[in-house]
Amino acid sequence: MEQKKLDRINELARKSKAEGLSAEEKIEQAQLRSEYIAAYRASLVAALENTYIVDEKGNKTKVQKKKREIH
Repeated sequence: MEQKKLDRINELARKSKAEGLSAEEKIEQAQLRSEYIAAYRASLVAALENTYIVDEKGNKTKVQKKKREIH
């Protein structure tokens, strides 16, 4: 995510605490936050895809995505 957008998120957060936001600013804030969360998740997934677990014998095992059980 661009630094310009991160700065705008912080600016809107400060303004929200100080004086409140207009309806348009609230919409912009929600959009920027959702974009930030998506970028954060993508970064986390990329890091986990390149993560290995090394056991006591030195064997590397790639981290696998956990399978969900449906009840």
